[in-house]
Amino acid sequence: MSSTTNQQERLETEGWIVGFVDGEGCFCISINRNSTSKIGWQVMPEFIVTQGEKSLKALKAVQSFFECGRIFVNRRHDNHKENLWRYCVRSLKDLREKIIPFFREHHLRTSKDESFKTFVKALDLMGEKEHLKTSGVKRIAKLASKINKQQFPKFLKSSETIRRIPTRSGKI
Repeated sequence: MSSTTNQQERLETEGWIVGFVDGEGCFCISINRNSTSKIGWQVMPEFIVTQGEKSLKALKAVQSFFECGRIFVNRRHDNHKENLWRYCVRSLKDLREKIIPFFREHHLRTSKDESFKTFVKALDLMGEKEHLKTSGVKRIAKLASKINKQQFPKFLKSSETIRRIPTRSGKI
């Protein structure tokens, strides 16, 4: 195969991945209670693509392309007749070095592009170690609430949160 053929195949694959993620992917930021964390919360960014079992081969192709991430079975059967599978990238290093550069160069064409940009802002805050401060977790939570139109996490507003999370000022 010539290098021109390889380049053409790569361009086709890149376009397919952008379209596939536009339809079946998401950028997600979870904030979970974690008693081992200094501030009591853990920020977990993820890039996820989901498919039914019949299309597992497509997820494996995405995983092979990015050379990172894992594929997990999600055995829920609520309104599905087959298992769902999730390709997940959780590693900050892989998100920063593989996923973000790819989607910066190859723009998503749906509203997921805005979610991606918001996701990048949250990871930039994490790069500045803001996720290790209560005020930073709150800033990241506001960004997370914009992704896929999620509600602002109520736990960050609750009196329980204010009591349980140690802060210098007593405020979040």
